[in-house]
This record gives sequence, structure tokens and C-alpha cells, in this order.
Amino acid sequence: MADYVLAIDQGTTSSRAIIFNHSGQIVATGQKEHEQIFPKAGWVEHDPEEIWTNVRDVVGQALGRASLQAKDIAAVGITNQRETAVVWDRTTGKPVYNAIVWQDTRTQKICDRLAGDVGADIYKAKVGLPLATYFAGPKVVWILENVDGAREKAEAGDLLMGTVDTWVLWNMTGGVDGGVHVTDVTNASRTLLMNLDTLSWNEDIAADMGIPLSMLPEIRSSSEVYGKGRGTGLLADVPIAGILGDQQAATFGQACFEVGMAKNTYGTGNFMLLNTGTEIVPSENGLLTTVCYKIGDQPTVYALEGSIAVSGSLVQWLRDNLKVISSAPEIETLAATVEDNGGAYFVPAFSGLFAPHWRSDARGALVGLTRYVNIGHIARAALEATAFQTAEVLEAMNADSGVNLTELKVDGGMVANDVLMQFQADLLGVDVVRPQVAETTALGAAYAAGIAVGYWEGEQDVIDNWAEDKRWTPSMDEAERDRLLRNWKKAVTKTLDWVDDDVEQ
Repeated sequence: MADYVLAIDQGTTSSRAIIFNHSGQIVATGQKEHEQIFPKAGWVEHDPEEIWTNVRDVVGQALGRASLQAKDIAAVGITNQRETAVVWDRTTGKPVYNAIVWQDTRTQKICDRLAGDVGADIYKAKVGLPLATYFAGPKVVWILENVDGAREKAEAGDLLMGTVDTWVLWNMTGGVDGGVHVTDVTNASRTLLMNLDTLSWNEDIAADMGIPLSMLPEIRSSSEVYGKGRGTGLLADVPIAGILGDQQAATFGQACFEVGMAKNTYGTGNFMLLNTGTEIVPSENGLLTTVCYKIGDQPTVYALEGSIAVSGSLVQWLRDNLKVISSAPEIETLAATVEDNGGAYFVPAFSGLFAPHWRSDARGALVGLTRYVNIGHIARAALEATAFQTAEVLEAMNADSGVNLTELKVDGGMVANDVLMQFQADLLGVDVVRPQVAETTALGAAYAAGIAVGYWEGEQDVIDNWAEDKRWTPSMDEAERDRLLRNWKKAVTKTLDWVDDDVEQ
């Protein structure tokens, strides 16, 4: 059998290919950023063709660096930015519009229209999600209503839609020449269109949105062979056998297989998932009920999720828009020049507020400023924003699940930041634990693919491979923690009701 598994991690800011060995260790990596397109305030787009080109490039980089060929790869797993929507022509293979990214808020009026008098929870009992700009369904509606000829082509059966996993898989398996049009249960659960209990498309909601069923991909499990690499590509004839949305993939890679286990990923946004087992747990505290994973024909495992729109992207904003820093790691150096935030709080509601507030009318605010505040305080406030938002999500998670978390497994780019991780432990009052392989998103997709082809036997192999790298233990006293959280919640109130009805979101 081939000795390695390759994961394609198509994220919000870049595409990566990572090759893993049987121990779950990284053998080689390729990575390439893609353009972030901001046509208007609140609009965020990517070029799907650039993404597909970059995916091929990074696969080549990884294989080249490891001196490997297709015959050395047992399977390919795909993980992706989840709610980002692509619509393309099945006959030409060309997108009819840029991908509309999960952070994009242009669909607020569509969501309001669909909600009608019932409100944002109109579909929640069926799909586990509030009607919000975050999810893929309304983005497809926007394309059908605003791109010339799209509605007619869709009605004629000529258009396909999908999250980015579907777009990549379709191209890898032949595109216009027999490409497989499939998504997995985790990505389907982020569209507002899938019944959580039956794992099937909800025809009534699709009809409400005006999305023809012919556009929708087939829903499959997270771990099975969907097809093989086609043509003369670098992965010709290699089975593509795992798909997981990025946050579910990280949960899988972190070996959170037992009820009550949770992980938090610190990336462009922040996402905490709590395994609820085979039970669908409705949230009453602003969380999402979602599919965690499904391995082949085994029972579906569900999760509660707290989604935060802006965490790492706030550091990116300070770098690219304000030029406060020239590289992301500098934020920690700056933050370490001060002992606290100096009274400054940064609420990065650039795309509204996600969990647990779900306020699309919110916008970012930097509050509590005095002459005393310097750039170090602002850097620290930017880092602390991630920890504060996570604390709010954990509070909601404890309330929904009825179980207090005892430790938090963490991963993602920001977990290299000691200042942030220590503050996170202090704020939560529980240990924060980082694994030896921090690339858990790609690793989870690799595991799902490898399990499908027998490279790994199952979840126990994932558990056996997981190893702790570093642990942060809380050291802040309770009174200080309460004071900080109280001020944070006050800061959040200053971001609300910012967008008026006459402003295009």
C-alpha cells in the first residue's frame, strides 16, 4: 500500500497541501495565498478559478518537496472554508460569479425577506441554524437574483452550486468531463438547506429560496471514496476519500470523539465545537447545531458550535489596512510591551457579530480610549478580543450542554501566541492544551480519507497519534476575570445598531 495521505486544506486566506505519514506527522507542505476581493463595504469575494489553480500548485509543491508521486499517496482528503458559495456552469466549468465568502454580509435583505414575520429562527428546527448572512444558501440566492442570465440557466439545469469542497472535488475528478458533484454532511449542514435528522436536502426551504434542486450536490458521508483524480494531473487515479468542513476536520484531528469533548480553532475566525454524540442538541443560547462528522455508514455524530467571524483576520487588518505591524507575529511582540490593555477594548464586528449574539447590524469598535493608551495596548486589545469572544461562546456552550468544560484543546495559527493562550486560560478558568501537530484541520481530513481506504483502521488510530505539546494553566484571580468580562460585555453593546435600514450592508 502507498505510504502517505495527502490533505488539501482550502482556507479563507490560502490553499495548502499537506502530506502525512501513518503516525500523523507532517512530511511536506505546499501553501499559496489567494486574493481577498472587497468590492464594497461588507462584501468579501474569492476567485474560484484562482483557488483551483492554487490547489494544483500546492499539491505539486508538497509532492515535489517530499520527492513523491501519485503512486505514493493512498488517499486524498479535502477540508475547506465552509459556508463560502460557488455557482458554476456545468457545461463550461466556469463560475458565473466570484465565490461569495462566509464573512460577506450582502445577503442581509434576502435573509430578512425569507424570515418574514417568523424571524431568523424560521428554519432552525430543521437545519439547526439561524437565518443569517453567514450561510451558503442565501449567497446562492444573491447570485441567481443579481447575475445576468443566472436564474434562467439554473432553471434550465445548467448551473451547479457548492461550497468550496464541492468545487475542488468536481474539478479534481474531471470537471466538465464527468466531474463528481458531491459534498459531505458537514458542509451540507452549513447551507441552511439540509435536514439535520435525515441528512437530505429540504425541498421546501430550497423552494422558498428559489434554488432549483438540480443545482445541489449529492450529500455523502465524511469518509468514503467519492471518486479518483482524473486526467494527467499530479493525483491521477488516487482516491479522493474524505471531506470535512474545516472546523469539523479540526475536531476530528483533535480526537474529540467522546460526548463533551471540545476544541477551539484560532484562524481567520474562531470556532469552538463540542461533540454531542448522536444526539441533536438544539441551542437556546446563540450556538449552532451542526453535523460533527459521519464515517461511512456509521451513525452521524453532531456538535454544538460557536462561530466567531473575526479573530486572526483582525491581526491581518492591523497589518494590511492600518500598517501597524509588518508581519502577524509582531502583534505578540507589541502586546508584550504592556502588562494589560490599558482600559482599551477592541470589538472586531467587521461582519456583524456571530455567536452568541447574531447581530448583523453590529460593526467594529475600539472603546475605552484615553491619552494613556499606546500602540502596545491596542495590540493587546486586538489579541484579547479573540479570547473574550471565545469566553462568551464557552459560557453559551456550558449553558446549552449542561456540562462545564474541564479543558480546551486548541489549534490554528494563533496558538503559537503565548500571550494570547495564557490570557485565554486565565479568562476561561480552565487549562488550554495545544497538540504536537497544530495543523489539525488538514490532519482531520487526512484521517477521514485514510480511514475510508483502510490506511488507518479508525478513530482509535487518531487517538493513539494525538500528543500534547503545551499546556497553559489559569493564574488570574476571579475578581479580575469578572471585571474584564464585565467591561468586554459593555464594549460589545457599543457596536450594536450601527447599520441603518437605508445603508447597503
